[in-house]
Amino acid sequence: KQWYQRRVAFTAGIDVIEGNRVYIPCIFVLNKIDQISIEELNIIYRIPHCVPLSAHHRWNFDDLLEKMWDYLCLTRIYTKPKGQLPDFTAPVVLKEGDRTVEAFCNNLHKDLLKDLKYALVWGCSVKFQPQRVGKEHTLEDEDIVQIIKKH
Repeated sequence: KQWYQRRVAFTAGIDVIEGNRVYIPCIFVLNKIDQISIEELNIIYRIPHCVPLSAHHRWNFDDLLEKMWDYLCLTRIYTKPKGQLPDFTAPVVLKEGDRTVEAFCNNLHKDLLKDLKYALVWGCSVKFQPQRVGKEHTLEDEDIVQIIKKH
Protein backbone atom coordinates (compact mmCIF):
# COMPACT_ATOMS: atom_id res chain seq x y z
CA LYS A 1 0.00 0.00 0.00
CA GLN A 2 2.81 2.45 0.83
CA TRP A 3 4.54 1.74 -2.48
CA TYR A 4 1.29 2.51 -4.33
CA GLN A 5 0.75 5.78 -2.44
CA ARG A 6 4.29 6.93 -3.21
CA ARG A 7 3.83 5.99 -6.87
CA VAL A 8 0.57 7.95 -7.10
CA ALA A 9 2.13 10.99 -5.42
CA PHE A 10 5.14 10.83 -7.77
CA THR A 11 2.90 10.50 -10.83
CA ALA A 12 0.69 13.39 -9.69
CA GLY A 13 3.82 15.51 -9.20
CA ILE A 14 4.98 14.78 -12.76
CA ASP A 15 1.51 15.63 -14.06
CA VAL A 16 1.69 19.03 -12.38
CA ILE A 17 5.15 19.75 -13.80
CA GLU A 18 4.31 18.56 -17.31
CA GLY A 19 0.85 20.18 -17.33
CA ASN A 20 -0.30 17.84 -20.08
CA ARG A 21 -2.92 15.77 -18.28
CA VAL A 22 -6.50 16.57 -17.52
CA TYR A 23 -8.32 14.71 -14.78
CA ILE A 24 -12.07 14.36 -15.06
CA PRO A 25 -14.47 13.22 -12.37
CA CYS A 26 -15.85 9.72 -12.56
CA ILE A 27 -18.82 7.89 -11.11
CA PHE A 28 -18.48 4.37 -9.74
CA VAL A 29 -21.63 2.34 -10.39
CA LEU A 30 -22.05 -0.47 -7.88
CA ASN A 31 -24.51 -3.08 -9.10
CA LYS A 32 -26.45 -5.87 -7.35
CA ILE A 33 -27.66 -3.88 -4.35
CA ASP A 34 -30.63 -6.26 -4.24
CA GLN A 35 -28.25 -8.86 -2.77
CA ILE A 36 -26.96 -6.87 0.22
CA SER A 37 -28.42 -5.74 3.54
CA ILE A 38 -29.71 -2.25 4.36
CA GLU A 39 -26.72 -1.70 6.67
CA GLU A 40 -24.29 -2.50 3.84
CA LEU A 41 -26.25 -0.23 1.50
CA ASN A 42 -26.01 2.65 4.00
CA ILE A 43 -22.23 2.20 4.08
CA ILE A 44 -22.03 2.21 0.29
CA TYR A 45 -24.09 5.41 0.10
CA ARG A 46 -21.39 7.20 2.13
CA ILE A 47 -18.67 6.42 -0.43
CA PRO A 48 -17.98 9.50 -2.56
CA HIS A 49 -18.57 9.34 -6.31
CA CYS A 50 -20.54 6.07 -6.04
CA VAL A 51 -24.05 5.17 -7.11
CA PRO A 52 -25.41 1.84 -5.92
CA LEU A 53 -28.09 0.29 -8.13
CA SER A 54 -29.72 -2.93 -9.20
CA ALA A 55 -29.79 -3.38 -12.96
CA HIS A 56 -31.95 -6.49 -12.62
CA HIS A 57 -34.72 -4.71 -10.67
CA ARG A 58 -34.02 -1.29 -12.23
CA TRP A 59 -33.52 0.28 -8.78
CA ASN A 60 -31.83 3.65 -8.35
CA PHE A 61 -31.42 4.53 -12.02
CA ASP A 62 -32.80 8.01 -11.25
CA ASP A 63 -29.94 8.67 -8.80
CA LEU A 64 -27.42 7.64 -11.43
CA LEU A 65 -29.00 9.93 -14.00
CA GLU A 66 -29.05 12.88 -11.58
CA LYS A 67 -25.42 12.34 -10.61
CA MET A 68 -24.45 12.18 -14.30
CA TRP A 69 -26.14 15.54 -14.95
CA ASP A 70 -24.34 17.03 -11.93
CA TYR A 71 -20.90 15.64 -12.83
CA LEU A 72 -21.18 16.73 -16.47
CA CYS A 73 -22.23 20.25 -15.32
CA LEU A 74 -25.15 20.35 -17.72
CA THR A 75 -28.40 22.25 -17.19
CA ARG A 76 -31.81 21.13 -18.45
CA ILE A 77 -34.15 23.92 -19.50
CA TYR A 78 -37.70 23.07 -20.54
CA THR A 79 -39.69 25.00 -23.12
CA LYS A 80 -43.27 26.16 -22.66
CA PRO A 81 -45.22 27.21 -25.74
CA LYS A 82 -47.79 29.93 -25.08
CA GLY A 83 -51.10 28.49 -23.86
CA GLN A 84 -49.70 24.95 -23.51
CA LEU A 85 -48.12 22.80 -20.84
CA PRO A 86 -44.30 22.64 -20.60
CA ASP A 87 -42.57 20.01 -22.72
CA PHE A 88 -40.68 17.81 -20.25
CA THR A 89 -39.73 15.23 -22.89
CA ALA A 90 -36.99 17.16 -24.70
CA PRO A 91 -35.07 19.72 -22.61
CA VAL A 92 -32.69 22.26 -24.06
CA VAL A 93 -29.28 21.38 -22.60
CA LEU A 94 -26.92 24.21 -21.67
CA LYS A 95 -23.34 24.06 -20.41
CA GLU A 96 -22.54 25.23 -16.89
CA GLY A 97 -20.71 28.40 -17.96
CA ASP A 98 -23.41 29.75 -20.28
CA ARG A 99 -26.88 29.35 -18.79
CA THR A 100 -28.44 32.67 -19.75
CA VAL A 101 -31.71 33.28 -21.56
CA GLU A 102 -29.54 34.51 -24.44
CA ALA A 103 -27.74 31.14 -24.64
CA PHE A 104 -31.10 29.38 -24.42
CA CYS A 105 -32.47 31.40 -27.36
CA ASN A 106 -29.32 30.83 -29.43
CA ASN A 107 -29.60 27.12 -28.77
CA LEU A 108 -33.15 27.06 -30.14
CA HIS A 109 -32.65 29.28 -33.21
CA LYS A 110 -30.07 31.92 -34.16
CA ASP A 111 -32.72 34.54 -35.09
CA LEU A 112 -34.83 34.09 -31.94
CA LEU A 113 -32.74 36.52 -29.91
CA LYS A 114 -33.44 39.39 -32.35
CA ASP A 115 -37.19 39.01 -31.77
CA LEU A 116 -36.96 38.51 -27.98
CA LYS A 117 -39.07 40.95 -26.00
CA TYR A 118 -38.68 39.11 -22.68
CA ALA A 119 -38.93 35.61 -21.25
CA LEU A 120 -41.25 34.17 -18.63
CA VAL A 121 -39.41 31.80 -16.29
CA TRP A 122 -40.73 29.29 -13.77
CA GLY A 123 -38.27 27.57 -11.43
CA CYS A 124 -35.46 28.05 -8.92
CA SER A 125 -33.75 30.94 -10.71
CA VAL A 126 -36.64 33.36 -10.13
CA LYS A 127 -38.37 34.75 -7.04
CA PHE A 128 -41.89 34.77 -8.51
CA GLN A 129 -43.61 32.04 -10.57
CA PRO A 130 -43.57 33.05 -13.42
CA GLN A 131 -41.20 35.99 -13.53
CA ARG A 132 -40.47 38.27 -16.47
CA VAL A 133 -36.72 38.33 -17.25
CA GLY A 134 -34.33 39.66 -19.86
CA LYS A 135 -31.66 37.97 -21.94
CA GLU A 136 -28.98 38.35 -19.22
CA HIS A 137 -30.91 36.27 -16.66
CA THR A 138 -29.06 33.13 -15.51
CA LEU A 139 -31.18 29.97 -15.59
CA GLU A 140 -31.02 27.05 -13.16
CA ASP A 141 -31.42 23.33 -13.79
CA GLU A 142 -34.98 22.32 -14.74
CA ASP A 143 -36.27 25.89 -15.15
CA ILE A 144 -39.19 26.36 -17.56
CA VAL A 145 -38.93 29.17 -20.13
CA GLN A 146 -41.54 30.77 -22.37
CA ILE A 147 -40.20 33.23 -24.96
CA ILE A 148 -42.28 36.35 -25.68
CA LYS A 149 -41.48 37.94 -29.04
CA LYS A 150 -41.58 41.65 -29.95
CA HIS A 151 -44.16 41.35 -32.71
